Amino acid sequence: MGKITAICISEGKGTAKHFVAQAKLIAEHGLEGDGHAGPWHRQVSLLSKEKIDAFRSRGAAVIDGAFGENLIVEGIDFRSLPLGTRYKSGEVLLEMTQIGKECHNGCAIYQAMGDCIMPREGVFCRVLQGGTLKVGDSLEIVAEAQA
Repeated sequence: MGKITAICISEGKGTAKHFVAQAKLIAEHGLEGDGHAGPWHRQVSLLSKEKIDAFRSRGAAVIDGAFGENLIVEGIDFRSLPLGTRYKSGEVLLEMTQIGKECHNGCAIYQAMGDCIMPREGVFCRVLQGGTLKVGDSLEIVAEAQA
């Protein structure tokens, strides 16, 4: 079981995400008010807190949301789980649809560090059932897809 340590949104694509204490997730849409929400397979992005902390230990001064992630979760290694894995927190039900993504050429993190973890470690989900998430809520794996 994991714990949500940060929730981040941005009003538009291509802008930095900022911390919010709670967010409403809308089924088949994503986080209310987030520029990346919509009717597609990458409605919510997640990143493991442990992966961010390891990156910070290499000297990266990155704040929550710097990688474009919506949810930072402690205690789950998302990359190690197969596509189709489902996660639940309260009423919210998410399904993992993509692992990693192509990095934007010349992103600020890559330019500063020569590396970026989002292309390898970030995952994306669809919102199957909406609800409200708050920092500190638990996130559990409820169904691991069969490989």
